[in-house]
Amino acid sequence: MLDLIIRNGRIVDGTGNPWFYGDVGVKEGRITHVGRVDQESAETVDAQGNVIAPGFIDGHSHSDLLLLDQPNAEMKLQQGVTTEVVGNCGLGPAPLLPPFEQALASYVEPVLGRTSWEWSWRTVNDYLCRLSSAHASANVATYVAHGSLRIAVMGFANRPATAEELARMKTMLEEGMKAGAIGLSIGLLYAPGSYTSREELAELCEVVARHGGLLATHIRGEGNNLLPSVREVIWIAEKSGVALHVSHLKAAGAINWGSVHDALELIEAARTRGLDVTCDVYPYAAGSTSLTTILPPWALEGGIEAVLARLEDPLQRRRIKEELRHEQSDWDNLVLSTGWQSVYLSAIPSEANRGLEGKQMAEVSALMGQDPEDAMMDLLLAERGNLSIVYFHMAESDVREVIRYDRSLIASDSLGCVTGKPHPRSYGTFPRLLGKYVREEKLLTLEQAVRKITSFPVQRFQLGSRGLLVPGYQADLTVFDPETICDGATYDDPMRYPSGIKNVWVNGKPVMDKGRHTGMRSGVFLPASGMGCHCHH
Repeated sequence: MLDLIIRNGRIVDGTGNPWFYGDVGVKEGRITHVGRVDQESAETVDAQGNVIAPGFIDGHSHSDLLLLDQPNAEMKLQQGVTTEVVGNCGLGPAPLLPPFEQALASYVEPVLGRTSWEWSWRTVNDYLCRLSSAHASANVATYVAHGSLRIAVMGFANRPATAEELARMKTMLEEGMKAGAIGLSIGLLYAPGSYTSREELAELCEVVARHGGLLATHIRGEGNNLLPSVREVIWIAEKSGVALHVSHLKAAGAINWGSVHDALELIEAARTRGLDVTCDVYPYAAGSTSLTTILPPWALEGGIEAVLARLEDPLQRRRIKEELRHEQSDWDNLVLSTGWQSVYLSAIPSEANRGLEGKQMAEVSALMGQDPEDAMMDLLLAERGNLSIVYFHMAESDVREVIRYDRSLIASDSLGCVTGKPHPRSYGTFPRLLGKYVREEKLLTLEQAVRKITSFPVQRFQLGSRGLLVPGYQADLTVFDPETICDGATYDDPMRYPSGIKNVWVNGKPVMDKGRHTGMRSGVFLPASGMGCHCHH
């Protein structure tokens, strides 16, 4: 007898092949049948013409701490997501070594959030063990985060690593890969990633390549420097032999709109030369990051305390203000090309300034009776640098082009700090893809879209036998109504669950039933195929 049969569904199996009507049988956490199932089962669910698909994979998220804090993972399960990939953009909670523990915590806080409990790990493997023991409702895989690796060894020092420091980083990276990390993530926009030369990164990537892992990269510049930045990471991949994945590919700033086309051509040219390069994209024309990323790179040196000291110094403040008002050749001054009205304050920790959440910086500067640059710097000082923003700096036509690109997968890039007015992608990415871009705009077929959020990310991140409706594969399953699926989250009201997701199973266990979380926590840590987590519980 089977444990579960889902009957009468439109089966979209994850391959990209046309859908067909049929049933799916499950026993002991694995798919046993796809098509006609003439057996008895302990439980039967009638899908009534809804789509039965593999569970969705969020291939770029920042839920590293959120999954420990909120292991029910409802924000993603409500979207049909059964697996999250964390450790992105060079930002991760491990390794966590003295004397830089506080430096790491303040570095990741604007993106990963803050916890009320102590971090009990030291190494990447310790953190993975903690992740495993959290028993989240969704599966999780992770990268080793380069920024955290560099901070553990040399803090925020703005200089090349010495041979000894590089050797220490390589050892820790090797340990992380052996523990099951899927690769190395770098965030070249953020200090200390921004202090690292391509040669130093290529040397680290040789370790990743040796383990068959992936380099995921938040490139150095997504505005004026988009094309040189894509060329830089392709050079690193070529030099080290590592497979490359470009995170959240976009052209930021009005003067750069249209240049994603050239970025995609660089990726295609690299693939033609035999390099394994892919990318991901979120289906929104606004991004989300920390307010500090607006500052010139030199102002970010030395970690958050050093930044705040500069903002208090009248001479340095004047220099920052002056640079923000002029085009820059060596860094992306996005606020100049899209304006202060495109910067929207999304999460403010203090009670005193919370009323400014959901307002544009242009509006805030008028309210404060100050130039926008001064208002921004004063807010950063008041909030000790911990301010999240939503940034309207992309063209919808560019977003559509990357979504349609055959070698892009779809991911949320959701932040771990979901307070205030977070970017709606945290709650709406996957239903938005299937509602807006498939049903309404017909940018992709249903089968193409499902491939981009199931089998393609599983293959890319080496997540084993998932992502396809195939006998023997893990029963991570999502049932949704293709006629009603849509995102409910908006920029003004972002914490709204979507509609149209009916049922979700993780490893054969029901975690969502008719839009409600069952309380089941059947997710597991997914080591990259062939690797293993060396946890001893």
